[in-house]
Amino acid sequence: MSQDVRFDLPFSTPVSEHLEYARARHLRWVWDMGLVRSRAGFDEYRSWDLPQAAARTYPYASAEDMVVLMNWFSLAFLFDDQFDAGRPDRADVIADVARELIATPLRPAGGTPRVVCPITVAWAQVWEHLSDGMSLTWQTRFAASWGRFLVAHCEEVDLAARGLAGTLGLDEYTAFRRRTVGIHHSIDAGERSRGFEVPARAMAHPLMERMRDLAADTIGFMNDIHSFERERRRGDGHNLIAVLHRERGCSWEEAAAEAYRMTTACLDEYLELEARVPRMCDELALDADERERVDKGVQAIQHWIGGNYEWALTSGRYAASKEGEVATAGHGGRRGTARCRVPDFRC
Repeated sequence: MSQDVRFDLPFSTPVSEHLEYARARHLRWVWDMGLVRSRAGFDEYRSWDLPQAAARTYPYASAEDMVVLMNWFSLAFLFDDQFDAGRPDRADVIADVARELIATPLRPAGGTPRVVCPITVAWAQVWEHLSDGMSLTWQTRFAASWGRFLVAHCEEVDLAARGLAGTLGLDEYTAFRRRTVGIHHSIDAGERSRGFEVPARAMAHPLMERMRDLAADTIGFMNDIHSFERERRRGDGHNLIAVLHRERGCSWEEAAAEAYRMTTACLDEYLELEARVPRMCDELALDADERERVDKGVQAIQHWIGGNYEWALTSGRYAASKEGEVATAGHGGRRGTARCRVPDFRC
């Protein structure tokens, strides 16, 4: 199944007018922070076009906030690729770095990381800006989702270290994928991008919780479909199509067709629930301001489903074939951070 697989989305998402302004500043920041170590790695990173992803998923952010959001994007994606199951021998170091990234939002902003390396230093800087002006309730919600995402990646490395990579059954995988895709905190960042917060009682409603889960499933499965050829080339079994192929003993074509059906089923259920949001607002007796904030929260979900989909169709991150130095840098999926300094251990 190729990268250009199409889905029928009933909504369109805008693109930030600040894309090019923020892109230039973001790419300079990635290089200056030492998040990549080579020119070939930097070219591979640029081929992903993460600035476009941020501009599509946070289309109403200010110019300066767009830079911050792009910078944050780089950390999540680089952690995913640099500290992944391909190096199970580094599981303890990965856990140390992940714990530092998890702890940062739980400390007063502006502190110095305990574990020092480019990605932890960069995240401390980004979080100081990302959390600015947001309530403790929002910060705590974001931190919890961010933590689950990072812990899931550590669990993936642990599976590899125990020789169990690519062994999850379908039910286990779908629950696991919901965490590794990292959508809940990404939707939370949509609130920061527009300077609002979804009312806590609406956020806690089962309807909103299910919508967010379905958005994560939809996006995760879409990403699995669009990245399948790349991940198959790398021997990565953490992919819905690979799980279906292995568990059901079906052909790759049949597994791809079933993955597509599962993805559209998640999207259809999400849309059904989205139509019930006005009824939820009535049930909670929300006032006009609260309803507007709920509506913006729903838009944040739409922006992520639609914006991520449009970006994935062209991003070099999911390209099945590459040439030259970019192919060399991208073959293992790692750009390489500068070394982390962990107490009594150099990673």
